[in-house]
Amino acid sequence: MWEGGGTVPPELAVAGRLIGRGHDVHILGDPTIEAGATRIGAGFTPWRQAPHVTSLRPEHALVKDWEIRNPLRLFRVMRDALLCGPTRLFAEETLTAIERVRPDVVAADFVMIGAIAAAQRATVPTALLVPNLYPFPTKGRPMIGSGSMPARGPVGWIRDAVMARLFVRLFDGGLAPVNDARAALGLPALAHTFDQATGSDVILLLTSEAFDFPGPPLPENVTFVGAQLDDPLWAESWTSPWPETDERPLVLVGFSSTFQNQADALQRVMQALGGMPVRGLVTAGPALEADALSPPPNVVVVASAPHAQIIPRSRVVVTHCGHGTTLKALSQGVPLLCMPMGRDQVDNAARTVWHGAGIRIKPSASAETIATALRALLQDDRYRRNARLLADRMAAESIGDRAISELEALAARRREAPPH
Repeated sequence: MWEGGGTVPPELAVAGRLIGRGHDVHILGDPTIEAGATRIGAGFTPWRQAPHVTSLRPEHALVKDWEIRNPLRLFRVMRDALLCGPTRLFAEETLTAIERVRPDVVAADFVMIGAIAAAQRATVPTALLVPNLYPFPTKGRPMIGSGSMPARGPVGWIRDAVMARLFVRLFDGGLAPVNDARAALGLPALAHTFDQATGSDVILLLTSEAFDFPGPPLPENVTFVGAQLDDPLWAESWTSPWPETDERPLVLVGFSSTFQNQADALQRVMQALGGMPVRGLVTAGPALEADALSPPPNVVVVASAPHAQIIPRSRVVVTHCGHGTTLKALSQGVPLLCMPMGRDQVDNAARTVWHGAGIRIKPSASAETIATALRALLQDDRYRRNARLLADRMAAESIGDRAISELEALAARRREAPPH
């Protein structure tokens, strides 16, 4: 694992359910993940030489993405700092852990290229965990990171083909350190960087197929296992400060759990709420100081709160459109005001709008623009009806625990395989 903010709770949730089924789980990850790993009963080893963070404070971030406005430059920085550049360091530490723990399966977040290579060297089956939408080029779907709607004709098809080609070219800019690491492990060179990830035994998408755009089938080793809706383990308990007789609509505001320079956007959202007959609850998250925000009288700011408890009571959720918050809201039939700031957020916002379950505005939007969008979401029942329809489809997907059954099946294949 790595400290990806919203990527951590769904992966810890899977680990926790594996432990609940009687399996042993050992986690390699940033030191910030240790408390959560210990809480669910997993073993833990921190990354030491490989890149890692020791807190969620902005000064400790590996990549200060809020300072890099050019998306192509940002991708290159991420590629060299985390995705590809340190492949050998991640591989060496993972291989050491494999030799010590002797696992039946290695389950790696999809950015952990070195961990996947180490598992391949040790001939341990690999499951790629993707706590987002499918991130690799695939025909018939817009490229992740583009925030695009589905193609409707030749112009859209050309757009998607160009974006996919650009993605491959950018990713292959990190091929040299990946192949250097593979050579050190005694593995053959790859033709393309992302072949290391897509060649995993199984790729588990920790998301909802109903939420994604329709399109041609994904590769055979890819499975939608459903959204993981657990709250982060650091979310504190919450008691409503408003009396039960207060019938004003509740608006929940939750932006990124990692720093994206979101304080100013939060302040403008609160300003908009201050002029409306609503109750507002803002969860600042671990990357911001709640006391530094200045709410109007009808808005309460807390460091954290369990969204699973609050979202069902909410009429609207205002969010940066991180995958976790987006899916939690939609799974409860609650429409969204989307203010994406980067990363995968533009893609989640595009799907929310495509389903008619929300409105997208810029994170730099004025308080007046925010208020106008909020009034539309509160007054037009179509958004809530569409969100409810999507929630029903998501609920139909959640029968059984496909993430666990897929991992157990992979482990069983390992145990049943004849010895080499």
